[in-house]
Amino acid sequence: MGPKKKKKSSGKKKVSKAEQLRLQKEEEERRLKEEEEAQFQAQQEEAARLEKERIEQEQMEKLEAKDQERRESELAELHSLEQKFLSAQQWKTDYRAYGKWEHYLSCDGSPDPTVLQEINTFMSLWRDDQNEDVQLVMEKGAQVLNSAVSFKENCNSIADINETEEEIEKKSEILDIPSQVQHPLTQEEMNEKEAAITDENIVDLQQFVPVGGVYHIDALQLPPQVKQIKDWSMVEVLDVGLQAYPYPPEEAEDATYPPIQITLRLSDNVMYFEDPVIARWDPAGQQWRTDGISNVTYERQAKSITFEMRAFYTIALLQDAHLNMPYQAWELQPTGMDEALLIVTTVFATIQIQMKGNQCMLSSVVVEEKDVLSYVTGKWLSPVDLRAVLKKAGVNIFPGAYSHKYVSVNKKAPLAEVRAYQQMALVASAFAFAWSKWNLEAGQEQVVFKVSEHLKADSVKDWSLYMFNGQKAQKLKITETSEAFSEELEEDSEFHSTLYHMLKDFASKEAIDKVETANFLFIDVVYQLLLATRVLTYS
Repeated sequence: MGPKKKKKSSGKKKVSKAEQLRLQKEEEERRLKEEEEAQFQAQQEEAARLEKERIEQEQMEKLEAKDQERRESELAELHSLEQKFLSAQQWKTDYRAYGKWEHYLSCDGSPDPTVLQEINTFMSLWRDDQNEDVQLVMEKGAQVLNSAVSFKENCNSIADINETEEEIEKKSEILDIPSQVQHPLTQEEMNEKEAAITDENIVDLQQFVPVGGVYHIDALQLPPQVKQIKDWSMVEVLDVGLQAYPYPPEEAEDATYPPIQITLRLSDNVMYFEDPVIARWDPAGQQWRTDGISNVTYERQAKSITFEMRAFYTIALLQDAHLNMPYQAWELQPTGMDEALLIVTTVFATIQIQMKGNQCMLSSVVVEEKDVLSYVTGKWLSPVDLRAVLKKAGVNIFPGAYSHKYVSVNKKAPLAEVRAYQQMALVASAFAFAWSKWNLEAGQEQVVFKVSEHLKADSVKDWSLYMFNGQKAQKLKITETSEAFSEELEEDSEFHSTLYHMLKDFASKEAIDKVETANFLFIDVVYQLLLATRVLTYS
């Protein structure tokens, strides 16, 4: 037999039990050491964090204490600026009184359009006057027209006064919140308790508004025709005048009559951003309804609408009052001494409103890169008139008491919102303000917006973010392009009790001089428009 073959080695050296225990011990020691180091590092990081928080807390307490120390003096200084609101109120009151005195001195027999009794007496005497002299009738007509114009002007003056008269009553404590914003939370709670409209055919006039007027559609019976009898032309004269032709005829209840097709050419002076809703007036229910109207075709390019209805109705074209809400962006910037420009950008349009003195002007309305509504641009109006003109034209950027029900709003506390508008108006002659995406993240109690000193119309704006809750203002460290919202203060900045003093910390002397010398009527107009558009809530 040959020699035995050796077994091949497995290539692995067998580790002894003692060696295994030694390796396990080393691994355990390494693990414990790493845990100790990690724990030590965590403790150091936690201590550093706590120390940082302690320092920050101490700094915040110092800033809060400093703010409290000067709060009284800052509020007193702000109160001095706020006297401009009182001056504007007094000017409006005097203007109205002067108009009444001028009317009294004219002695032309025309009634005071603000006194109902005088209007009733004038109308009664006019009705009893059977004088058919054409010249006298024309003069009387001109007098009535003048009274109507005077009434409109007085109504606007009264509306302007009413919008601000309450806000001046509590200036010594807190700024007043006018009626349309005074209790929005209370109003909203009450509104939601109201009974909802259950009939889907009834138009909700809190959501939809007639745009472009009302159309009275009727078929008229032919009047008696002239008959020739020898040399005579005879015609029956009716006391009732023209009579409507009933359709369908009342005597044919069971018969089927085709619907009436109507085509309307729409006014160029009105903007329909979506297909208008056609509604008919229901005299019995005193409401607008959408039933009885069918086969509606809206031709946007031709600006016409065709529809069918079962009978002749009084109809209106309705549009959602909140199509342009919420706004996509807004900006308020000074353009000169006691002049400013408010730009509101919506889904459908960009609206620019100029302000100067005690008036404002619609500068432009741009839809799909085209200027529209040129017939109303370039005219100086009161804020109340401007709102009426824009609403009539179908461009509504003025929220109402019920608008929160139909718009997803960025609800803000009334105190913060209204005080922000007032103090923005006070400094609008030297500072530009604009929309910030962080306003949505700041919560209900605070508003956030961009601010830049802006002394020349063509200068580049250097935006900073500010936060204000009505009682405390601060400059934020974040920018519009930051990844997340933070209330961290800008370095080397402090708290202030007012937005005015917060801006004053970083403002030039020229800017503060412009703020202090700004005309009270200009400040009032800016405030009225900010309050009317409510850009901090509806954007």
